[in-house]
Amino acid sequence: MIGRRSEQDEITLIRKATEGEALAFGVLYDKYQPSIYRFIFLKVSHREEAEDLTHQVFLSAWEHMGSFHHGDVPFASWLYRIARNKVIDHYRTRKMHAPLESVPEEIIAIDVDLAQRIDSRAQLEGVYQALMRLSDDQRDVLIMRFVNELSYKDIAHALGKNQATVRVIQYRALARLKKLLS
Repeated sequence: MIGRRSEQDEITLIRKATEGEALAFGVLYDKYQPSIYRFIFLKVSHREEAEDLTHQVFLSAWEHMGSFHHGDVPFASWLYRIARNKVIDHYRTRKMHAPLESVPEEIIAIDVDLAQRIDSRAQLEGVYQALMRLSDDQRDVLIMRFVNELSYKDIAHALGKNQATVRVIQYRALARLKKLLS
């Protein structure tokens, strides 16, 4: 029942935000900003750029809230689609990479079991480098699924693909990642 209530609360917030209520949008911002920031940061690897792009995502979302229709696509998927497009635009204008050493620990916080298996920064660097060798779709699916814990449905909406395609992309990405790491 609690899950249903929070879903109704979110729908109410979205409705109010589409009507121009800044406070409602602020609550949505507070809820989704950390995961959108993490998604972007893992794509651009530079704190200031990730902060700027995250700001652009939410500015764009606010500017286009009036055109958002909750029944068409989940709000989180809509935000991820905007974020993905901002990252693509970012790379179209310039390419920059930051060394993994500049990644703040709190951004790459991984569940305890995985963190225990990664016992050195060198290994983490290897995982990061392997992740960067995946296609954009593969990398996006893995980040959305395993870092931000989105459902296949939400990922499919964010990428404009069907759920079966997302599962295939994930399977191939994990297989390629395993091969790159072995």
